[in-house]
Amino acid sequence: MHTVVVVDDDAITRETLKTYLEAEGYRVLLARDAEQLASILARTRADLLLLDIRLPGKDGLTITRELRATSNVGIILITGRGDRMDRLIGLELGADDYIEKPVELREVLARTRSILSRVGRSAKPPPRRSRRFAGWELQVDKRRLLAPDGGEARLTSAEFELLAAFVENAGRVLTRDDLLDLTLRGDHVPYDRSIDRLVRRLRRVLGDDPDEPRFIVTMHGVGYAFQAAVE
Repeated sequence: MHTVVVVDDDAITRETLKTYLEAEGYRVLLARDAEQLASILARTRADLLLLDIRLPGKDGLTITRELRATSNVGIILITGRGDRMDRLIGLELGADDYIEKPVELREVLARTRSILSRVGRSAKPPPRRSRRFAGWELQVDKRRLLAPDGGEARLTSAEFELLAAFVENAGRVLTRDDLLDLTLRGDHVPYDRSIDRLVRRLRRVLGDDPDEPRFIVTMHGVGYAFQAAVE
């Protein structure tokens, strides 16, 4: 049974989502702010957070940024209709998706299932192997990326899947549809240009200058190609 944590300062929203998702077979825990969420995460392994951006005290964007430094837990932001910039920032910080208030329960369920199916797939142990390029080591079996200095570069689940797809297909020109098939296995993509955002995040991790990339090269009008020599 997957565990979902609803983090919202509105009691009606919390209870409505809890009742609905429990009827669909999920274990649902509730938090009204960052402090309660931290208490839950200290004692429970959560699979997905439904996280309101506008919380009292520490807001949802700050929570997302802090969690992404240590965790690949699924995160769906709950936003207002006027929060477009906050949504974009949240996605750049590593959130997986967003839904707008007032929430539509069937949409919440569909997006929850989509994120949890990807989390479940990424948790399956892949074949034991490592791939190396330009001093970097992608440990596919351990889902780790080691930098040339030996330190670990932290990646979200989506970032790891995309980098693994590039490394396994080095030298090939891959369209966005190709990359979606290789990473999300055809799942619905909840926001536009998600691959482009993931590429920007990967380039930052790898120190890859988008104007003169060494690794991920933009093939204008087509997609991307990973140009490093892979061992």
